[in-house]
Amino acid sequence: MASVTVMQTGRKLECPENANLLRILLDAGVFVDNPCNGTGVCGKCKVRVLSGKCSPMSETERELLTKEEITEGIRLSCMTEICGFGEDENENEVEIETLQKERKHKVLTKGYMPEFVKDEHTGGYGIVIDIGTTTVVTALIDRKTGQELANASMINAQKHYGLDVLTRITYEYEHPECGIKDLQDAIVHSINVMIGEVCSEAGVDRKEICEIDVAANCTMMHMLLGIDARSIGRAPYQPMFKDAQVLPAKSIGLEAGEDTILYCLPQVSAYIGADIVAGAYVCELQKEKGNVLFIDIGTNGEIVLASNGRLLCCSCAAGPALEGMNISSGMRAAEGAIEDVKITEQGIKLTTIENQEPAGICGSGILAVVKELLRTGIVKKTGVFVKKDKLAPSDYRYPMIRMNGTKREFILNETPLLLVTQGDVRQVQLAKGAILSGFVALLNKAGITMEDLDKVMIAGQFGAHLPADSLTGTGILPEAVKDKLVYVGNSSKTGAYMTLMSQEVKKEVEELARKMEYMELAETENYERIFTESMIFPEF
Repeated sequence: MASVTVMQTGRKLECPENANLLRILLDAGVFVDNPCNGTGVCGKCKVRVLSGKCSPMSETERELLTKEEITEGIRLSCMTEICGFGEDENENEVEIETLQKERKHKVLTKGYMPEFVKDEHTGGYGIVIDIGTTTVVTALIDRKTGQELANASMINAQKHYGLDVLTRITYEYEHPECGIKDLQDAIVHSINVMIGEVCSEAGVDRKEICEIDVAANCTMMHMLLGIDARSIGRAPYQPMFKDAQVLPAKSIGLEAGEDTILYCLPQVSAYIGADIVAGAYVCELQKEKGNVLFIDIGTNGEIVLASNGRLLCCSCAAGPALEGMNISSGMRAAEGAIEDVKITEQGIKLTTIENQEPAGICGSGILAVVKELLRTGIVKKTGVFVKKDKLAPSDYRYPMIRMNGTKREFILNETPLLLVTQGDVRQVQLAKGAILSGFVALLNKAGITMEDLDKVMIAGQFGAHLPADSLTGTGILPEAVKDKLVYVGNSSKTGAYMTLMSQEVKKEVEELARKMEYMELAETENYERIFTESMIFPEF
């Protein structure tokens, strides 16, 4: 046996020799930023090894660390194994320092709500939950008055198994004996904690909860219910169920009343889940007479087009860049995250969440900086940085670009050093291409143009923080819709609230899900050409 001592806390974690350091820390509940679930591609799970013997550093690990970091004893915990090296138990100890702290995250809990007729309830309480890949929001509702008494939010605890749905599905593949249960236990435990929080805040006994209504994307819904999600990750990408689910809450471990009912909203396909059905219902797309586009922007971009009574929908893999992941200095929307950027001749102006010192850049920030890089000509419409030697040393942009070998990088912040690399711009470009191509493909299918759109409704955690300038300035949405944008907030949670308060809404939501036509982008005529054209940034 060997052990790992975390010096900040003095905790000593026992482990077998050759155990993976990241897994040791996560299993012990020690926070380590781990966007890629230990696959060795994000380079963010850094720790400092102070003493003890670890596995040699691989070439891949060296490429992800700077020379300065290597000199300081920094390692990537996902690529580091703990080695015992003596017969004396006291010698088999590795001492480390963790380098990140868990930050308070900015989570959207509210959104637009249409008028609707609520059922008459004589008493009791309900819980509504929006489960996203990244965040989970829970609210306690007085069913008699319809009033929201308290809400709570947290980062989805399944982050330890990967930051996107496909990484979590891969975890199920790689751990067939325990993967499904691990993922279910993580989310159920989080919900139970949040139910405890909201009930405590409102002075309500959780046994008085009559019903829990949940809206979630398709993968999260499978994982909540403990249903194998692996079919979502392989062709033909079919979920195990689509219809609304009604079952005893206690059957999956939710701690509420003895007879509390769990209602899970219906889904359309593997990548158009109950969260999007809820959003489409809340935005009353089924009643729209004109042409309305609904879009929820995140790791996946889900789009619904209402046109002439028809509801077409598609999903595009935007990737985690728009949530601050897969970005060299990226982070989630937490305190200290850069969320807006202005490049001027006097320098770079940064706006951070909670006005904290810059710690990294979140999704809205990376879009803002790319928009500014395009506006100032530092990045061309093809996504390539301008050559530094093409700028005069007197040009205000000249000192903002540095050379890393032959690679050009934009210096966003000096201390701490935060960079925007060519790879970061490419990640945004891929996300932009995915979302805009889905948008264009749906319009083509419906036989309408951008100019024919009456409204574009932006939903979700990420969309709420995006100004129109960033969306159109990077070309994620075309300039033609700039004045037609409507922000609707957390429509997924609102939809769950509406089903909690009305049996008629439940019925209508289920009918809506059956009417929505899913379009597979990969099978769309000329999709590759549409995607390639959608990758080009706009010119200023």
